[in-house]
Amino acid sequence: MLRELSSAQLVAWGNAWLAGQAGLDDAVDAVERRTGPHVVGDVPPGLPFEAGAPLRSALARLRSHGLSAFRLSLPVPGDPLGLVGAADLNTAAIDAREAVLVRLADRQVGLVPGEDRRGSSYVGVAWTPYPAADTDPEPVPLADAEHRLTLAIRESAALFGQVDDVSTWSPEVTRALADLRDADRAPSDGLAPGHPQRAHRLAAQADRLAVVVRLAGADDGRGLSAAQMESRRRALRVLDSAVRRARVAAYGAAATR
Repeated sequence: MLRELSSAQLVAWGNAWLAGQAGLDDAVDAVERRTGPHVVGDVPPGLPFEAGAPLRSALARLRSHGLSAFRLSLPVPGDPLGLVGAADLNTAAIDAREAVLVRLADRQVGLVPGEDRRGSSYVGVAWTPYPAADTDPEPVPLADAEHRLTLAIRESAALFGQVDDVSTWSPEVTRALADLRDADRAPSDGLAPGHPQRAHRLAAQADRLAVVVRLAGADDGRGLSAAQMESRRRALRVLDSAVRRARVAAYGAAATR
């Protein structure tokens, strides 16, 4: 998964553009701000994309094909959150741990981001399109996602409490945990105009928890017993599931159809 979660940015700002809350140039600038230029990657036959086209041109072209909504997918093995098929799209999206479903007038297309490196210094994002099933993903309501995240925080805290030697956390995880105290006050910088305040709050909290999940998942747990490591893994699975749903709900809150 790309560190800046390109799919979430495209969904939030793409829907803001469709709703008239942001101009196309502003939306593209926001999507590319931290990740460099975005382009279209390899294109399967029959899809309305041009390989190598910049993001702005690709979005303008999709508008002429009846583009009406962007929806976020954050799948992992065993939990294809936001996916509807087909198999090639699901496989690529699960491997990347993110994707965007694009609703057009006569079909749905999936976009999966990947790192675009050219030479020694150029780094950007390349979006590979895939045919998608013409079915909307199951919605994730904001209220439900917020409630589930609250419960997950409590459950994971109890599981983390079973790990006796908390000093085994790396300094990076410790700092990320300390940052959580500001999650309710600090707004998310990834949401675009047109999203409800509840979505901004939920995105801010989920984004910070996602940092904890990522860093803690890479922590080797040196000094912990096998039982303590299993407790930690269970806690991270609980948090990861709730965080992904919270992000799908928050970043996709402006999607319309």
